[in-house]
Formats: sequence, structure tokens, C-alpha cells
Amino acid sequence: MSVIKNEIPILEYDPDPAAVIMPGHERIAIDLPEKAVFAFLRDDVDRYAREHNAAAVTRFVSATKDYPVYILEAKGERICLVQAPVGAPASAQILDWLIAYGVREIISCGSCGVLVDIPENTFLVPYKALRDEGTSYHYLPPERFVDVSKKARLAIEKTMKNHNLPYREVTTWSTDGFFRETKGKVAYRISEGCSVVEMECSALAACAKLRGAVWGELLYSADTLANAERYDERGWGGDSAAYALELCIEAVTNL
Repeated sequence: MSVIKNEIPILEYDPDPAAVIMPGHERIAIDLPEKAVFAFLRDDVDRYAREHNAAAVTRFVSATKDYPVYILEAKGERICLVQAPVGAPASAQILDWLIAYGVREIISCGSCGVLVDIPENTFLVPYKALRDEGTSYHYLPPERFVDVSKKARLAIEKTMKNHNLPYREVTTWSTDGFFRETKGKVAYRISEGCSVVEMECSALAACAKLRGAVWGELLYSADTLANAERYDERGWGGDSAAYALELCIEAVTNL
């Protein structure tokens, strides 16, 4: 197999799944459970781990922070609970690493901005993501969108229905440029069917596909870009964070 070359470097792709540095190259003596919740939440992950007597069995060591990998029991199953860092490169690196140590089925949760009129604290299930970040192009050949695992989506939707919670299926815009969500790009993405924006979905979906894992995500609406003349942070979806984590823990047991 050879590198598919392009004048634009980000559009080049090497189909070889091996790399010079592979996830798991440290050869830590640990075999993680197959199910994991990988959550884009601030304090809720550590707090939930403490409250449920979860054990930190190892940690992902980055240049700036260590990320504990907790193991807890839910519905009689052992699952991993890990905080996800914001941004496609950092989050995909940890997801790839978790998969290398045995994780196969993952549900993430986190907040997103809305591009159209969606109330704050609305639960959303992305079924595809527009790839406007760089990381996914190292995991899959260039295409405009990547689909999110149907198996994962069905597990999340089953959980929402069990709790009689409303939700929306959405197409999300995954971008690296938080401060480059321009008026023109927002309008363009809306015209392509995107109703929300975040920074990781397309990268994590691509990583999971290359590695043969199942990954899906439950989002909740935070800030709004629906009025391009008047950006509104609202409450950053803070009322949904703790609940979203509990829903994801249940959802991963439904896989």
C-alpha cells in the first residue's frame, strides 16, 4: 500500500493501519473492559467516579495533564470512565489508546453550539459529521462527511426512550477553529444540513472506524450561533452535564 498523494497535505492518506508509533506502544500490563464512556465534561467525571467508588486502574499521560482511567460497575458490567480532552487531535489520541488496550464500544457525551433555533439543554444524537477538522483525515480517506455508528446511535436512542426524554437526530459540523466560525461558514454549514457545531465528532467516528470499534455520542445544546449578529453563550448547557453522563453510562450497557 502506498500513500495517496495530494497537493494539499491534509487530503493525503495512507491506508496502512500501522504507524511508527502505535497506540499501546508502552505495553502497559492492563486489559481494559470492552465498554467505555469517554466524556467531554469538566468535574463530573471525577465526581461520579468518587461517588460510585470507581477505581483508577491506569492513566493516559499527556504533556500537560494525566487522564485517569476509572473502572466501575453498571448493570452488572465493568465499564471504563474517562474524561475526554477538548479538540479532535487530543481526544482521538486517547480514544485510539483506549481501543489499543481492549475498549471496543464507546459512548461519548458533551456540549455543542447550535446553528439554528434549538433551545438550550436539548439532547441531540449526531448521525453524521462534517469533517472540518484535521484529525479524521489521518484515519479515513478524504470525504466531506463521516457517519456515526448506527449501533451506538440505537443504544443511545433506546436509553432516551426508556427515560421518556425527547431528543433530536442531527448532522454536526466538527471544526478545529472555535474562533473561526464565521458568518459565512455558519450560513454555509446550515445550507449543508448542519444544525450544531462541536470539535471532535468526525475525528472520533473516523478513529473508531479505522480500529473496528463502535462509537457514538450524546450531545446537549449549549451556546447559540443562530443569530449571527448576537452570539449568546447562554448557560453553556450546564444543567445537562451530570444527567448526560448518567445517560451515557446506561447507553453503553445497552450496546
